[in-house]
Amino acid sequence: MRGPSSTTCPCTTSSASTSFRLSRMRSPMDSVTCVMPLQPQRVDMPARAVHLSSPAAADGGLMTMTEPTAAPRASALPLWQQIEQALLRQIRERQLVEGDQLPSAQVLAKRFAVNRHTVRRAIEALEERGYVRTETGRGSFVQEHPYHYPISRRTRFGRAMHDLNVESHYTLLDCRVQVPSRQVARALGLPAGERVHRVLYSSQVEGRTVDHSEAYFPAARFPGLGDVFARTPSVTRTLAAFGVTDYLRRHTTVMARLPDADVARVLGQSTRRPVLCVHSLNVDPQGQPVQFGITCFAGDWVQLMVSSDP
Repeated sequence: MRGPSSTTCPCTTSSASTSFRLSRMRSPMDSVTCVMPLQPQRVDMPARAVHLSSPAAADGGLMTMTEPTAAPRASALPLWQQIEQALLRQIRERQLVEGDQLPSAQVLAKRFAVNRHTVRRAIEALEERGYVRTETGRGSFVQEHPYHYPISRRTRFGRAMHDLNVESHYTLLDCRVQVPSRQVARALGLPAGERVHRVLYSSQVEGRTVDHSEAYFPAARFPGLGDVFARTPSVTRTLAAFGVTDYLRRHTTVMARLPDADVARVLGQSTRRPVLCVHSLNVDPQGQPVQFGITCFAGDWVQLMVSSDP
């Protein structure tokens, strides 16, 4: 400090965490400024370093943190990126394995001493890189390996899952008779005004929903198809009930797109995460169209494999 005829007197203390204040003391001589110590105070530094230990947490979570060390601010990485790398390290070191659920954003925010928005950003980054998947209403999980679904001249979902030795089934979502769109009518070769059965269903593999399907069948050829499908439910068995014991895939078109709200809800994923959309046409042995389908596969769960085999 500056002033006429002023002197600074240092005062010492044995506590490294002591804070100081400046006070003026008058003397008969010149004014003297002394530094007087306050009572020793504990100074809590923000916990920013991320230290993860074994996944066997005493508090019931999948991960525990050691006591955070002070002042990791020297890191050039943003906090969310530090958390992303810490979680990724646990995945790569197999401390977190496929199918393991990550603790909630609230729990992670407390452990990393950050807000939940920062944690969510880290998890979103892992999701974009394919290490983590997030299911609406359930949480975030370490990504498993996808199921291989072969597309061939005789594509059968149930048979493909049976060959993988996994349990699968269909869930009927809706069934109605309606006038088809121009795209559906053209694919099935229907004249104007001809109606179709529109069957909505999803497929589950080992308890997980892996696709959302729209199947269209000519209503005139398959009267009462909705009731038959509800009893089976299986495309192959439904067609067999009408005498179509075999059918072939005429063409398949695969594209990636963002799901609408209904599809995302059924798949349990975000509308911002792309799906594999497959347009397909099945015909009977005489070449007559029997089914046009639009199936959205969860890209996290299904890997399409195109085969030239029958």
